[in-house]
Amino acid sequence: ITVSGKGEVVAVPDIATFSFGVTEESLVVKEAQDEAAKTANAILDFLKKNSVAEKDIKTSGYNIYPRYEYGKGITAPGYYPQPEGKRSLTAYVVSQSVSVKVRNLGEAGKLLAGIGEIGATDVSGLSFDFDKRDELVREARDEAIKDARGEAAKLTKVLGVRLVRIISYNEGGGYPVYYAKAEATYGRGGDGGPVSPEIPVGEDKIVSNVTITYEIK
Repeated sequence: ITVSGKGEVVAVPDIATFSFGVTEESLVVKEAQDEAAKTANAILDFLKKNSVAEKDIKTSGYNIYPRYEYGKGITAPGYYPQPEGKRSLTAYVVSQSVSVKVRNLGEAGKLLAGIGEIGATDVSGLSFDFDKRDELVREARDEAIKDARGEAAKLTKVLGVRLVRIISYNEGGGYPVYYAKAEATYGRGGDGGPVSPEIPVGEDKIVSNVTITYEIK
């Protein structure tokens, strides 16, 4: 016989992650790099001064590439459009992307507002998770196995058979089901300073599903 079980664990997330980028342009690569480094370093200093550990800040990308513009081609009535004009270098673009893990969720809004004020671009990916996710997944899985065993016991009683051994086991899930979605809304006060966005955390539900096949006698 084959039985299925489901286990759920509901908990409040205790860590948040987000990413941001710093982008600068110049016709001289070094100038763009220097400006990008200046902004990035200021943001990193701000994060560290606001209790973000160095181990929770990671550079996820660093790119340098040229940006070109093309002159317009000539198009006349009765003629095919002519190729675009000469390509010219507009600037070198330097971009750095950084991911941040926040363990004090009460500071998340302040951090997002602060890095935007300093000059971060492309702030995105705010999401919540559990620092000890594996423990919660195991707890949900144990509940799912218990549920499946209970279902097997009911079936054996109805069918008049006895369980001999497990011949297959499959597990799925371990994924979060979100009860509340975090939304960050930015604004500015009358003094022109940053307004920290409200970051509702809500609860997550870890779900595990198992399928067990027993040999019966």
